[in-house]
Amino acid sequence: APPTIVGLAKATDEKRYADFVHEEWKATTDYLFDPSEQLYFRDSRFFDMRDAKGRKLFWSRGNGWVMGGLVRVLQVLDKKDPQRPYYEKLFKDMAAKLVTLQKADGYWPASLLDNDPGTPPESSGTAFFTYAFAWGVDNGLLDRTTYEPSAVRGWDALQRAVQPDGMLGWVQQVGDRPDSVSATETQFYGSGAYLLAGTAMYDLSKKRIKR
Repeated sequence: APPTIVGLAKATDEKRYADFVHEEWKATTDYLFDPSEQLYFRDSRFFDMRDAKGRKLFWSRGNGWVMGGLVRVLQVLDKKDPQRPYYEKLFKDMAAKLVTLQKADGYWPASLLDNDPGTPPESSGTAFFTYAFAWGVDNGLLDRTTYEPSAVRGWDALQRAVQPDGMLGWVQQVGDRPDSVSATETQFYGSGAYLLAGTAMYDLSKKRIKR
């Protein structure tokens, strides 16, 4: 919704639409963003909730929506918009945390702080983070040396999640928190994010070839 409403502000020349987006985004961030972890809680129920090992619960797909939303907002905000530095900083701060949470197999776990070796893959969050990293590198917001290898590992992981029948597997089902996931599970949330990641990876690789 935020990038659509910012686009509406540009199309109608009605600044109040963009003002609404900025006010609501900042209010949401003030309430749900954990500055110590640089991640968003899904909602207030999770402030004091912990997993069996005492770790905070940050939902991968939920934070993926934020990263994807930040990309889309930055795509429609003018380069000289006075609000742009706020979104760029948030994007970079979250990316700096997320790059440390990617597992050795290239996936991000359903619960982002779950670093157990046996944690199963989850492809919807992985696709959103791959999309954001590839776009951020391609547009000069993220350091290539740090984030391009992470995007490539994420993309390689997503290819392994595609099942023999073409379905993208390892997509957590509809919910409101980290949950179990299997190779045979999919959702539009995953396939849509996969397509976004593919477009960003294509743009990134195309420019590398030209260089």
